Amino acid sequence: MIDSIVPHDDDDVVARVLASAETRAAGYSLFRSGTAQALQAEPASGDQHRNDFDGEQTQREDRNALRRVGGLSTELQDVTEVEYRQLRLENVVLVGVYTHGTVDDAENSMRELAALAETAGATVLDGLLQRRATPDPSTYLGKGKAEEVASLVKAMGADTVIADTELAPSQRRALEDVVKVKVIDRTAVILDIFSQHATSREGKAQVELAQLAYLLPRLRGWGDSMSRQAGGQVGGAGAGMGSRGPGETKIELDRRRIHTRMSRLRKQMIEMKPARIAKRANRKRNAVPSVAIVGYTNAGKSSLLNRITRAGVLVENSLFATLDATVRKSTTEDGRLYTLTDTVGFVRNLPHQLVEAFRSTLEEVADADVIVHVVDGSHPDPVSQLSTVRDVISEVGARHIPELVVFNKSDLISDDDRLVLRGLEPRATFVSARSGEGIDTVLAAISALLPTPQIELNLLIPYERGDLVAVLHDQGRVVSTEYVEAGTLVTAFVTPEIEPQFTAFVVTPAITG
Repeated sequence: MIDSIVPHDDDDVVARVLASAETRAAGYSLFRSGTAQALQAEPASGDQHRNDFDGEQTQREDRNALRRVGGLSTELQDVTEVEYRQLRLENVVLVGVYTHGTVDDAENSMRELAALAETAGATVLDGLLQRRATPDPSTYLGKGKAEEVASLVKAMGADTVIADTELAPSQRRALEDVVKVKVIDRTAVILDIFSQHATSREGKAQVELAQLAYLLPRLRGWGDSMSRQAGGQVGGAGAGMGSRGPGETKIELDRRRIHTRMSRLRKQMIEMKPARIAKRANRKRNAVPSVAIVGYTNAGKSSLLNRITRAGVLVENSLFATLDATVRKSTTEDGRLYTLTDTVGFVRNLPHQLVEAFRSTLEEVADADVIVHVVDGSHPDPVSQLSTVRDVISEVGARHIPELVVFNKSDLISDDDRLVLRGLEPRATFVSARSGEGIDTVLAAISALLPTPQIELNLLIPYERGDLVAVLHDQGRVVSTEYVEAGTLVTAFVTPEIEPQFTAFVVTPAITG
């Protein structure tokens, strides 16, 4: 019945495709098809996210509950197709200016921006790069290039232009006036991704605080119509000429409300802090060492955590898939207990609003005993990943902590690439969280870097205090154990934190003999 109403012959389809192709803009493109290079290529078959080591991943169902569908459009090619209109993804064009470095560095940054846009839910149509000594203070790109972008946007039917930097409010408005569509910057895209992926109460509060800090200097008024209150004694009192004023404008009222909301969010985060401090203090009191997993976004931190502990943390081929810190316990081969913490991923030009808002989460890195720095070995620019992450580690005051560099995705690295990466970090370890290659080496390296108990004790522990023997096995290093009539003779090394609870049971070596 439908076919009889709306004919769809092959000739019409071919003609429509050819007509659409003719409207594409001339010029070079960086992103004509396929997935952004910052994202991992999908395997030919099978579900890459449902491996046994990834656990249940309970967040996956919620994340995929409402997905946008690509390749659909609201535009009508023919009025007879009104029944077949569908929603579409937001189509974007990327623009960037690079003032130093090579064109390869600039293209890597643009590819990363493309991956950010795809993660936020957009379709990247094209990307343009410009080499300038400095970005144009008015339109960022300069007048001629801005007009070229406007022509490209019109020809391709784009909805949004994304700049590969943080634009000044005046630059964004001026560029919008030229291209006639919405203009946003890299920071806005990252904040949008964070707002989509935040799940915990603290994570949502951190993201909202960062969004408001970004929005505050970018509020835009609309002249006298924004005035909502009258100043002076206007009205029935009749104070006369010169006493009337526009009063508090709407934009000033918005600023005041944003400041009030930001203050409330900061208070909420302060209220959440004691619980986090109590958990951390409990681990310190029990002398449980902590290992923080840090790294660039999409480097495989959550996959590595799942491979070691079967934590069931969400693993997804997207940027900033997980934002909330996840803590799981593990043990070394000699029985020492420690915690593994998966932290938020980093990215080049990470907005300072996010660094400030997520400082409470990054405290886990500053308080760690060992940092496992995960790098995507298959990424085209691993050097920038290393430097970016180390910059953020320095910002939170954690550069003094022992660092173990791990090149993940070794199953995608050629032998030549391994030699290059080995030159960057001679002591690094190559692993594959997917296949399990190198995991034992990483665990052995973590065990060697963890602080070891240094105080030797000879103890005679009564049998009714078996809990103390368990503490020695969990938090100390037991050298020998012997059972005698009076109790358990133990020679062990302990840390200063747990030494006081064993003082009453210390015996001389002669007695133990």
